[in-house]
Amino acid sequence: MGHVTEPVDRRRRYGGAGAPVHAAEGGAAAIKRGVFRSERGRILRVGVVAAGLLASVATTSAASAPASAGLPGTSSSTLYLPKPTGSHPIGTTSLYLKDTSRPDPWVPSVEFRELMVSLWYPAKSPGRKRAPYMTAKESELLLKSGEITSVPPDTLSKTRTNAFTDADPAGRKHGLPLVVLSPGHTKPRTELTALAEELASRGYVVAAIDHTYENVATTFPDGRVATCVTCEIKKNPAWWEKLAKSRAADVSFVLDQLTGSHAKWKGARLVDTSRIAMAGHSAGGASTIAAMLKDSRIRAGIDIDGTTEVRIPDSGLARPFLFLGKPATYTPGEGDAAATWERDWKQLNGWKRWLLVTGAEHTSFTDLGVLADQIGIDLGADIPGVRAMDITRRYVAAFFDLHLRKESQPLLDKPSTRYPEVKHCSPETRTCR
Repeated sequence: MGHVTEPVDRRRRYGGAGAPVHAAEGGAAAIKRGVFRSERGRILRVGVVAAGLLASVATTSAASAPASAGLPGTSSSTLYLPKPTGSHPIGTTSLYLKDTSRPDPWVPSVEFRELMVSLWYPAKSPGRKRAPYMTAKESELLLKSGEITSVPPDTLSKTRTNAFTDADPAGRKHGLPLVVLSPGHTKPRTELTALAEELASRGYVVAAIDHTYENVATTFPDGRVATCVTCEIKKNPAWWEKLAKSRAADVSFVLDQLTGSHAKWKGARLVDTSRIAMAGHSAGGASTIAAMLKDSRIRAGIDIDGTTEVRIPDSGLARPFLFLGKPATYTPGEGDAAATWERDWKQLNGWKRWLLVTGAEHTSFTDLGVLADQIGIDLGADIPGVRAMDITRRYVAAFFDLHLRKESQPLLDKPSTRYPEVKHCSPETRTCR
């Protein structure tokens, strides 16, 4: 029932981001309808566009000229992620983690929870091999989910990243803050690669989690590929709450594996366990609150365009929190989704901000907006993808710099002439300026 697993080419070394870029919930059926439903059932008119994006990317790559000088294996038409702005080279690796204390929440016959996690970190020097964006098999399954069969199946695996596979980490012992990233439902960890690379270039360790059976493909080192079981489940508020709490358990387990006495990463000694934070997009953003309520190690959190279900108790949450979203959904006083943020806002007792990006769509905060921008595909946003990513990276980094590094960030205190698209909202007065 949907969790078909199949082998991939084991000759290919698994590393880097290693997951598919984007898949609309509902797969082929959603693309045929020309729509797909977001986490709270809102209709977003991007299904056909997403299919067009995949087809256009694949066609462009298939017809591209031979590789240009400077980066073997790429061409002038190959998609790429924007360069990070920090001073550090970036290393990346992937970890396979197994939580034997609990069964899988979506496939109970699997007696333990398996997770793939990508790490990005400041490196001593660039490596020789750029990290892959996803595997060839994941690209094939993603194209198949969109019923796109007339293009090379490995096309989407060729997106150029800015990180190098298994470069040596740089930093002093217990000197680097750690940020956990959680993607949207049906989305792989790969969709947050540009944000992760930016933070790593600024001196953060970043851990992005693939929540198994919640996206189109998660590849394990032994060659299995787990597909999306949750895509087939009928959704209601109680189900979304279960999803958030399950993700919170995933996050706590990953933190144990990265900071415990038997840490799974060779650079774990560099992590400052007193400076841990989390951000997520869509369902991943909504899960940030659930994770913070469960795990006091998470000192600050960001919800990027995610409608929340898990309620903050009457005792409140006193740690710093940022809401970052689009006006169409999260303008105070307008709609059920915004009402969830307003409910949570009242229970947030610490530093807090509510920021909206004018012209943004749901995908604008992820890599998909950037990739679509490069090939001229309209995802419905009124802001270029590269500009939306610049804003996302800048404000997310400012938040973490303030709360994990105690560096003053005036950008977060009032509207900026450099970023006029970003509106500061006051839920109490239901105004944004």
